[in-house]
Amino acid sequence: MTISSTISGTISTGTTTTTDPGPGGAPDDVERVDVVVIGAGVTGLTAARGLTRAGREVVVLEARDRVGGRLWTDRVDGVDLEIGGQWVSPDQQALLELIDELGLTTFSRYRDGDSVYVGPSAQRQRFTGEVLPVEEKAAAEMTRAIEVLDELAAAMDPDRPWAAPFAAELDQITFQAWLEDQCTQQEARDNLGLFVGPAMLTKPTHAFSALQAVQMAASAGGFSHLVDSEFILDRRVVGGLQQVPRLLAEQLGPRVRTGQDAQFVEWRDGEVTVRTGRAAYVAERLLVAVPPTAVSRIRFDPPLPPVHRQLREHLSFGLVIKVHVTYPEPFWRADGLCGTAFSPYQTVHEAYDNTNDGDTRGTLVGFVSDERADELLKLDPQRRRTRVLESLATYFGPRALQPSSYFESDWVSEDLGSGAYGVSFDVGGLTRFGPHLREPVGPMEFASSDVAGLGFQHVDGAVRVGHQMADRLLA
Repeated sequence: MTISSTISGTISTGTTTTTDPGPGGAPDDVERVDVVVIGAGVTGLTAARGLTRAGREVVVLEARDRVGGRLWTDRVDGVDLEIGGQWVSPDQQALLELIDELGLTTFSRYRDGDSVYVGPSAQRQRFTGEVLPVEEKAAAEMTRAIEVLDELAAAMDPDRPWAAPFAAELDQITFQAWLEDQCTQQEARDNLGLFVGPAMLTKPTHAFSALQAVQMAASAGGFSHLVDSEFILDRRVVGGLQQVPRLLAEQLGPRVRTGQDAQFVEWRDGEVTVRTGRAAYVAERLLVAVPPTAVSRIRFDPPLPPVHRQLREHLSFGLVIKVHVTYPEPFWRADGLCGTAFSPYQTVHEAYDNTNDGDTRGTLVGFVSDERADELLKLDPQRRRTRVLESLATYFGPRALQPSSYFESDWVSEDLGSGAYGVSFDVGGLTRFGPHLREPVGPMEFASSDVAGLGFQHVDGAVRVGHQMADRLLA
């Protein structure tokens, strides 16, 4: 289900000539357009659509053989799986408006019944609502810390986190150190850390700053939203969220070129030349709509300014393994469980009922993050599967050990992605380099969901940034 396209020649509005050999030594077919977009994820496609609607000649170059970037819906063992991103929350207005415009429909995540929490004693506890059944002192500390984080997030402009009055102070300490200062109870620290570290940034809490944690909260409308799975994991798109970039690409037609890996960019005032090894494209402007870490795959002549090269050295993806486990039926529902489970002490730190709309089978989705993912990736596939299923059985009982289908989405092994869900800075990096994230370089712009304010790391952020980039390029 990839977007087929011509890999050289012309689009309906462009012109083609032949130029001198490119860096690889082979002659290039040269196509002239107004704007070249590198990356057919949601950001690049949204920007490209805005530009074409304004009458600009655009070409979108995608190295993969599919569009969508970190959105990928595929059929595995007869089950449609959301290998990449999938959820839509009520505050993601830019994405919701686009879903509606594209004629897509959504359905609610299954929520009927109890959730499960496994604490440090490994005892399984059933509960309802969003308040974890932790020890009373830990619960009180969590409530107070969430209030503080909500206040900090409310005082921050998510587009400019480095400008917050507390930015310098919080960017110099890790989120783990901040939690240790705020909470005396280890269980409180473990669970608060889970919501930002393993669950969102997919890194240990000692690997990023407290300011990065507050930015994550501000981008979601408050820390209270991050700890509320009822809110942040609200709905899914019938047929999969990758339909959004697929339909955008269909609207753009032959302007989208898959299998075209942008390897070399030559830029001067007023003109950019992009070479893919198959063809060359000359334009007035360039939008590099890939994660910041992927920019380093491109050779620039002249090189990017030092601060732009340095900032990308201080950004990195986290590590998460997304596991999709399907059963002949959603057996947990008969036991009065909704399929939601949490534990900072388990191999699978969170799990949800991910059954597809109208499917009689039951599918659970679970996540193994950061240092626990390191451990799993050292194991052979069978032992890894056993560890995951044993963790799910701790939540849902022995029937979880007998799936009909099992699949892992391991994005760190994906060459063009190298991690999930988005990039974040190391300690001190957000205030030092953050102001340069959206800074243009000559005729070039750089954007993805990783640089969004509202919707940071989410598809909603990709849509917002795509609209912003189209406006800037048109201006």
